[in-house]
Amino acid sequence: MGSFIQIAFYIFVSFGLTIAQTTETNNSGLRRWATQLEARGIRVTAGIWDIKTGTFIEGFQESRALIPASTTKAVSTYALLKSLKPESTIETEVFGDFDGDSTVTSDVVFKGSGDPFLVSERLWTMVQELKEKGIRRIQGSLVFDQSAFDAQKYNPDWSGTSRDTTPVIQPFSVNFNREGGRLVTDANKLARTTLTQLFEDNGIKILGDERAKTPSRKLLTLTSPPLRELVASINKYSNNFMIEMLVKRWGEGRWSSGVQKIQDFYSTQLKLSPAQIAIVDGSGLSKDNRLSAKTLVTILRAAWFDFEVGPEYISSLKIEGGEPFKLRRNDPELTRRLRMKSGYLNQTRSLTGYLQLKNGDIRAFAVILNGPSNEDDLWDVIERWADAS
Repeated sequence: MGSFIQIAFYIFVSFGLTIAQTTETNNSGLRRWATQLEARGIRVTAGIWDIKTGTFIEGFQESRALIPASTTKAVSTYALLKSLKPESTIETEVFGDFDGDSTVTSDVVFKGSGDPFLVSERLWTMVQELKEKGIRRIQGSLVFDQSAFDAQKYNPDWSGTSRDTTPVIQPFSVNFNREGGRLVTDANKLARTTLTQLFEDNGIKILGDERAKTPSRKLLTLTSPPLRELVASINKYSNNFMIEMLVKRWGEGRWSSGVQKIQDFYSTQLKLSPAQIAIVDGSGLSKDNRLSAKTLVTILRAAWFDFEVGPEYISSLKIEGGEPFKLRRNDPELTRRLRMKSGYLNQTRSLTGYLQLKNGDIRAFAVILNGPSNEDDLWDVIERWADAS
């Protein structure tokens, strides 16, 4: 019975994506837009479908797989929400032998598990909890257990992406491994500096005695926000660090295993092959990733009809005219009519999401441009689609 429902769901989601398939648009306006871009050396995959019926409206090379940049996050986050569930959390354990009076007689060990949201505010609350237990001194030092992940701090397929956008990925990392807005390369050093200051500010001295032993007892557990909140931060702010932490955690500490789980999910749930979900990371930083407009919209339609996790997924997307932060483009004609995930890399611009037409109809779309494009090239087609009635 379960397999029958799964197959029926796949047929329902993908039926409209298989009718009237074409590698060129049957609309002269879209054809003109795309062929002009191609003439400038910009490769295009683009398409728009009716959300309810799946009817293919128009497109250009909608099955062509191109470098998707951060629209890859739209793929990764749906797989995570559906597989791990929106309410799931991550636990970071803190170990130390407390004498019951005022002193931790051992080191304090922070065992990382891949919580991507260990920010100073949450760590301050943790230090307050230790203070409330009566702790005033730590005989040893602060130690960070990074054994939950393998030794690969950078995804090996990020070699074509500048280091100013590629974060260090380790299971215990604070403040997104950023200091003063800039990425750091030594996650342990940043964690130690941040926590030492927090302990000192709260009147807890770290003595650093090298003779202090390794602890055998747990002091407390720090629980992350639920996955639905993490995904919202990932998609609205396009946080590369957070999604890579979650993907690597899902893969039990290995990128290849995390990516494989994403591909296996889509193979099972939507019959999308690894060739269609051709990704090597979760964020889209790698230029080895390949996705098509059709693949992205297949996932968007699945999420739209998914009562279990669809609302959390859709609300995680950026909202034109409805966000507290400045977007790259802000068209007042599209205020609250466009929910989207954008992507930007050198020579790559992409956008995928849901669009409400003036008559109230909802459509799902995706556009990826690879080549020397500009912002107007991307938005010309979005605004054209938005004007349809």
